[in-house]
Order: sequence, then structure tokens, then C-alpha cells
Amino acid sequence: MNRRSFIEKTSLSSAALISTFNIPSLAKNKKIKIGLIGCGWYGMVITKAALKVGGVEVIGVCDVDSDHLKDSADELEKLQGSRPKETQDYLELIDQKGMEAVFIGTPPHWHALQFVAACEKGLDIYCEKPLAYDVKEGMAMMKAAEKAGNIVQIGFQRRQSEAFKKTKELIESGKAGKIHQIGAQIHYTPKIKDTSIQAPPPSLDWEEWCGPAPKLDYRPTIGHKAWRLEKEYGNGHLVDWGIHHIDIIRTIMGFDMPSAFQTNGGTFNLNGKITTPDTLNATMFFKDAPVIWQHRLWGTGDLNKAYNNGIFFYGEDATLFASDRKIIIMPAGKDQEQEVLDIPTAGLGMQGNHVADFLNAVKNKKKSLISCTVEDAFQSTASVQLAMISYYSNSEVKWDTEKRDIVDNAAASNLLVRAYRGKYERPD
Repeated sequence: MNRRSFIEKTSLSSAALISTFNIPSLAKNKKIKIGLIGCGWYGMVITKAALKVGGVEVIGVCDVDSDHLKDSADELEKLQGSRPKETQDYLELIDQKGMEAVFIGTPPHWHALQFVAACEKGLDIYCEKPLAYDVKEGMAMMKAAEKAGNIVQIGFQRRQSEAFKKTKELIESGKAGKIHQIGAQIHYTPKIKDTSIQAPPPSLDWEEWCGPAPKLDYRPTIGHKAWRLEKEYGNGHLVDWGIHHIDIIRTIMGFDMPSAFQTNGGTFNLNGKITTPDTLNATMFFKDAPVIWQHRLWGTGDLNKAYNNGIFFYGEDATLFASDRKIIIMPAGKDQEQEVLDIPTAGLGMQGNHVADFLNAVKNKKKSLISCTVEDAFQSTASVQLAMISYYSNSEVKWDTEKRDIVDNAAASNLLVRAYRGKYERPD
């Protein structure tokens, strides 16, 4: 097995680029006034990444958990020297005087309402993935951003991975030959929290946390962080985590959206603990090569655990396995040796670099600096949503990319949109 390192070429040079261009260009000028909607775990990850980039001031934080609200304000005050205004109402936050941009770090069932409201205020937006909870919400978000003309970045930070960038170069150079099939997988064993119905923590307004989604009885397995494997809030492992691989496959291969989807699986090992499949096989029929996704949330995953998280590009001349920081090349033919490339992400890391792109775009008022537009994010998000629609409808789903609609499948079409609860109205 041959091993080469790209640390000197990629990490050091890119780090220099970040330190001599991104940070000073922001820090030397007027600070961008930003607000954070959803200041729990990952909302704070992206916000602290922005502070590391520099040139920003967090002037407002919003969360329906009073503990999250206070803790985030305390931490941000220590980091930046000024305390952001605290509110539990995102409409109050986006109306705050001087607000220029917002970070949306809430669960996906809240994204559409918060995103559209921010667009209507003319604010620039960094929104976590997936773009939306359902396909029609994503369409409404694209429409709102187009009307607003604001700068929008969606949180597909693996577009910043030097290993995936190198994979794209290798494939385009013909290293693997013609790619006929692509496989992607993330196997892991989740730690399931308490499944018993109970009162929510005193700090958490569960009614507002559920918002437009169905209000389920509270239990720790569907609350903070754990909502990802709950159908009504996160829609499962493919939509939550696998979406990163589908997005980077589209980026590497230049794919639009698949024309058809066929998905099967079930909840076998974690039945009664989660409400989305712990075992899934989804085939997405892109124009030039099918993508086959699989996950198992039990057992060992792959026979070789080194391949539990990554993408296989099956070419005529070689198979390439790519992950966040590694590429393995297996040439076709007898008695060939694998070539292993270790390629760490440079600069501020994937997340930091992705946030830096957004802030540079905002500072310079240039949409061309954005790494993932709302339109591109819609295609990646809708791809995994349609794969899950195939699963829930137990049918093949055909997608008309021009009309953006499911073809001749009423049961599947009904799943493109979910009714909102109570006082909430879906965006147009």
C-alpha cells in the first residue's frame, strides 16, 4: 500500500490564503451585525466559526430554550466583549435595529418560516442543511430568496473538503476512467436516549419548539440533538447526515437531480426507539450514473470499518473511495496496489471555511463567492427527500426536473408537502 501526503501542498498554502485574505478583509472594516436563530449545539458551532473568521458582531440570539439562550449569550459576551440581545421570538430578532445577516441553526421543520421571514427583511442568510423539511418548502425558499436578491449560503460544508476537491480533479483527469456507478454510505450505531414520555425540561417551550410540525409527546429521544432520527422533525439518517454525501457527489460529478428513485429498508434493530429506518437502500437514478445509498445503524456496518463513512466512485480504470480527509485509489487489473492519499482540510477547517465564504460574500456583496446557493441546496435536499418519499410510499418515484413535480404517482405526490399545525401558515 503506497501512501502520499498532501499536507504541505493543501493545508499550508490554503491556511495562508485564509489568514492573508479572509480574516483581515473582514476584521479591518466595519463589523457585520449578525443574529443567531437556534443557539443550541450547531447554531453555536457556526456562530463561533464566524467569530474566528472575524469582522462580525453577534447582536442578537434567539431560542425557545431559556437555558440555551442564556448560555449562548454568556459565551458570546466572553468571546466578543459585548452581550447580544436575547429573545425567544425570531421575528423580534430579525427586526432588531442594525441587523444585517442571520444564521439559522434550528431543526429543519423551522427553516422555511424563518428563512422566508429573513428574506422579507432583506437580510443575508446562512442556513443549516437540509434546506427544508419538505420539497414544497424548498421551492418557497428559492422563490423568497430570488425576490429578495439577498446573499444566501446553505451549510453543505463538505464542499470545503480538500479531499473531495482532489477527488473531483482525479475523476475529471480520467484517473478512474468512465464512472458507471457510485456508492455512498454512513454506517454507525447511534446512542438512543430515554424513550419514555415525560414533561419537557422547565427551560424548554416544547409548544414553540414543535412549531409548524406535529406536536408529539416529549421524550428525550426526539428533543435537542436527538430529533434527527424522528420522522416528524429530522426525517432520518439519509436526510440528516447522508445528504452531505449526496450533495458532494452532485458537486464532484456536476449532476443536477435524479430522474427516478427506488428505496427500500425498514426499522429492524431500533424498532420502538426511532421512527425512521435503521436500514436503508436507496437508488437515485442520475443521468450519467446511478447513486446507491445504504446505511445500517447497527452491527459493524461495512466488513471493513474504514469504509463505513465515504463514497465509492466505480470507474472502468479504477475505483476511488473518498471521505472527508482521505482518498483510496484501487486500479483495475490483477495484482494492483492501492494508493492512499491523506489530505487534511486546510485553513479554518470545513466549517470555518464555509462560513468565511459566506461572510466574504456579504462583506463584498458578491453572490459569486458563495459555495452553495439556495438553488443548488434545493437539488441536494430534494434528492434525499424524494428518496424517502419512495420509501414511505413503497413505490418507484419519477421526477420531472423541469416541472419540479412527481410523475403519475398520487401517493408519492401527497408527500411533497406537509400541512402546518395550528396558527402556522405555509409560505407560498
